[in-house]
Amino acid sequence: MNAPDKQTNNNAILSLLKMALFCKCPKCHEGKIFHSGFFTFELKEKCETCGFDLSRSDSADGPAVFLIFFLGFLLVPLALIVEVKFGWPVWLHVLIWGTLGLILTLGSLKPIKAFVIALQYKYRKSDWDDNPPPRV
Repeated sequence: MNAPDKQTNNNAILSLLKMALFCKCPKCHEGKIFHSGFFTFELKEKCETCGFDLSRSDSADGPAVFLIFFLGFLLVPLALIVEVKFGWPVWLHVLIWGTLGLILTLGSLKPIKAFVIALQYKYRKSDWDDNPPPRV
C-alpha cells in the first residue's frame, strides 16, 4: 500500500469514528441509528434521513467484548496502582471503580456499536446492497 492509499484509508477510518461518536447512519452520516433514550441500545428499523435498512445490521457481542478488554486493561491496573500507593479500603475501591466502570461502559457502548456497524457497512457495501446478509 503506497502513501496516498494509507492516507485515504486513515481519513476514511477517522470519518467512521466521527460518525460513530455521534451514532449516525453509516450510509448518509446524518440520521440517528438508535431510538432516543440514554439506556436504549436498540437500533431503529430504517434511517430517517436516507431510508437505509438498519434492521439488517448486527453488531452482536463485539462492542461488549471490546469494552470488556479495554476497560479491564484500563481500570484493573489503575485500581492496583491506587491500592499499592494509597491503601484505600475495599468499600472505596468498589464505589470508585464500580461507578467509573459503569459510567464508561454506558457512555461508550452506543458509539462502539455504531462503529462496528459502520465498519460492517464499509467493508460489505456491495454485498449489502445486492445480497443482504441473512437475519438470524
